[in-house]
Amino acid sequence: MKLRLTLGGMAFAAAIAGPALAADSMQIGFITKFPVPFYTTMEDAAKAYAAAHPGLEITFGQGTSATDIEGQIALIESMVTKGVQGIAITPVDPTVAPALDKAVEAGIPVVLMDNSIPDWKGQTSLATTNNYNAGTIAGQYLKSVLTDGDKIGILEGVPGVPALDERVNGMLDGLKGVNADIVGKGATNCTEELGINVAQDILTANPDIKAIYSACGPPAAGAAQAIKNANLDRHIILVGFDFCCGEPEAMAAGMEDASVAQFPAKMAELGVDALVKTIQGEKVESLIDSGAALVTPDNMDQFK
Repeated sequence: MKLRLTLGGMAFAAAIAGPALAADSMQIGFITKFPVPFYTTMEDAAKAYAAAHPGLEITFGQGTSATDIEGQIALIESMVTKGVQGIAITPVDPTVAPALDKAVEAGIPVVLMDNSIPDWKGQTSLATTNNYNAGTIAGQYLKSVLTDGDKIGILEGVPGVPALDERVNGMLDGLKGVNADIVGKGATNCTEELGINVAQDILTANPDIKAIYSACGPPAAGAAQAIKNANLDRHIILVGFDFCCGEPEAMAAGMEDASVAQFPAKMAELGVDALVKTIQGEKVESLIDSGAALVTPDNMDQFK
């Protein structure tokens, strides 16, 4: 059966190769971090997968913010109590690992999506963007538009979350070859409000700054607003990550120059498929890369 899904805005026809399911044969949990379009897209893809596989029932749960650790732990515990046969989750923080350990001890396999948990080995598989490689895409773009001595600011996501840290580390490595000056950086918790605040502080302290890089979509949109509010007489190069949550509008307005798009629908499809196969005794890859791509004004219509 073929299913029409959306990858970061691009539609594609995916062959669903998961095993056939008998009616009422499987119940799994699907937990995402917090309510932004990226995770809504993941949920929609999981629902489409379930619709293509009669007998697969998915219980959904989502935290309230990028730092809602207690909420995600409660969702894990609730799903274990309900007797799900597997859990696919985008872990909000490494401290959810003990709750996942209890699930694994109860015979419930866990597939991680979007990001790993450092030093945790309990997962069956990880379906994710290679965030380091995706970060290098942003860095290579910045390398093409910056020169030695140019100043750049960095809007971090949630420091300590591997996927978000890798986006920054990858960007810095992709930038190598240009001796840019990192003049400021700060955590944004992947929110637009903190993106505005951190970008504003960087702009105020460095009026001659040349570029800003954001490791998440909402802070990139916030940075665009901060740049607009600064009423500068020159262009600040802005590069984001996720191409969501106000980024398309910022790019259309000429405020954002590039972004790195992930493919959340594909990530969810691959994660659920790996979980279903695991439950049915099939071997799956321990790391499944869902890909990434550079978005610019020239190709942004493909990602809307």
